[in-house]
Amino acid sequence: MSLIVHHLNNSRSQRILWLLEEIGAAYEVKYYDRDPVTNLAPPELLAIHPLGKSPVIEDNGRVITESGAITEYLCERHGGGHLVPERGTDDHVSHLEWLHFAEGSAMTPILLRIYTARLGEAAAPLEPRIAQQLDAHFAYMESRLGENGHFIGDSLSAADIMLSFPAEIAIMQGMAPRYPKLAGFVNACHDRPAWRRAREKGGAYYGY
Repeated sequence: MSLIVHHLNNSRSQRILWLLEEIGAAYEVKYYDRDPVTNLAPPELLAIHPLGKSPVIEDNGRVITESGAITEYLCERHGGGHLVPERGTDDHVSHLEWLHFAEGSAMTPILLRIYTARLGEAAAPLEPRIAQQLDAHFAYMESRLGENGHFIGDSLSAADIMLSFPAEIAIMQGMAPRYPKLAGFVNACHDRPAWRRAREKGGAYYGY
């Protein structure tokens, strides 16, 4: 099979499996498990890409990294055009903004919270700023999520799939009462048959 997903358990590569299930593309999964002590990706991923991170895909031998780039590539090359608004429209511009917000703006405070959590009291000076930034980003998502449960238009988009991860983080951090629309969004994502199929293939995923 030409399309391979190098999938790390409990990681953002779960979204790529979900995207592929929504598209209906044929693919193979190669599995990697985090170190149970450090929670880091195993060194075997370094053989695929020098950064040793996931998600990574291979398509006919071409290695592609970065979740946003992978998402755009799969939508363009593997039948996901229906998940992308028509080019030249305002919705398409919004789609690009949200697609890259998910990995750019939103992930910065999320990763800071994850990394500083290991520092204990030493992280106390940073915590107020991290908390403020998390709230700012999650509140922004909450305010822009449509009443129809989507960030753009009236149906699922690739941007929704990308945004599912930061939304899940918000809910896992106990913020559902503050962001009920995000909580509903996460539940709706998890109710999709394609998400459930991806979860079965992907394995352990933050308790979901």
